[in-house]
Amino acid sequence: MAMSILIAPDSFKGSLTSAAAAEAMGRGVKRALPEADLTLLPLSDGGEGLVDSLVAASGGRLLEYEVTGPLGTPVTAKLGLMGGGQTAVIEMAQASGLILVPRKKRNPLVTTTYGTGELIKQALELGCNHLIIGIGGSATNDGGMGMAQALGFLFLDGEGKSLGRGGGELARLARIDAGGRDSRLDQVTIEVACDVNNPLTGPQGAAHIYGPQKGATPQMVARLDQALANYDRILQRDLGQNVGEVPGAGAAGGLGAGLMALLGGKLVSGIELVLDVLGFDEKVKGASLVLTGEGKFDAQSAYGKVPMGVACRAKSFGVPCVVVAGTVLPSADILHGKGVTAYFSILNRPMRLEDSIKDAAVLVENQTAEVVRLFSAVN
Repeated sequence: MAMSILIAPDSFKGSLTSAAAAEAMGRGVKRALPEADLTLLPLSDGGEGLVDSLVAASGGRLLEYEVTGPLGTPVTAKLGLMGGGQTAVIEMAQASGLILVPRKKRNPLVTTTYGTGELIKQALELGCNHLIIGIGGSATNDGGMGMAQALGFLFLDGEGKSLGRGGGELARLARIDAGGRDSRLDQVTIEVACDVNNPLTGPQGAAHIYGPQKGATPQMVARLDQALANYDRILQRDLGQNVGEVPGAGAAGGLGAGLMALLGGKLVSGIELVLDVLGFDEKVKGASLVLTGEGKFDAQSAYGKVPMGVACRAKSFGVPCVVVAGTVLPSADILHGKGVTAYFSILNRPMRLEDSIKDAAVLVENQTAEVVRLFSAVN
């Protein structure tokens, strides 16, 4: 009987999408073991590739919309409609991501999640009753205010005037008026794919931990943290929502808090959500081997990343799991006890980063072929 191999990688950021990585691994398997029975399952942990992964696996379709980008200018963003047509998949980074802001213009005092709200509104227009929202890769620190503004919420200052956009405006927030909230939200279940556990404010909060990578100076970080603290107080007073200390509230510049408090969203592990939606458990049953991978594999991979989510599930079914990664750091050794049978770097010689990125598909294919040759020889 042909050996059954499940291929379930994340993207190799900067070089391969998860789909391209899975295809390269598949070619490697077929080189070493032509008769192998392959299942390709490209994955995402809720960040880059979430839409493509879930749409492809469910036989859905991709839609594109022009929405408001993080700097207020139009951008084109993808929305995924899964097979069946009732579930929409949104990556906030498509509309409000750091990748959309040139480095010299990064300033979380002014960037907005308004476009993410516009994508949610499009999903409501499509009649969806289930939203899956990935919130990795944000350029923002507005607590989801922009997102909510696009859905009919009013954020008012002490004179009753609407606030502008951006995290800096939250310092002036005096009242939240939810009277104009899109009523269709009452009929929707929202799951938020989140792989961090930061609170909204404080030393481990959104501004302090993630503000600098979004362009915030130390002075801006202090302003943004104080603004989010004011936002947290108003959410509690006006809406009765005390979410500031919930793990993940600080994700995406406080969008985690906004989605929970304003839209009733539930924060869940991104990779666990994806594995469940794609029916990973059914696919791994009967497999002889699981192959997964990502660009960088180290101790941090234990925290909500694709390879560890895959390895833990595979271990529960008694299936060996091998990680093929771009870079493997010594700290990855601790992951052997968490379901990882073995791991291998794709680098086969000293090389420059740009060369490894350019040749990533071939390197992944070659290393996968060697892994499968070894595995088939001893099984």
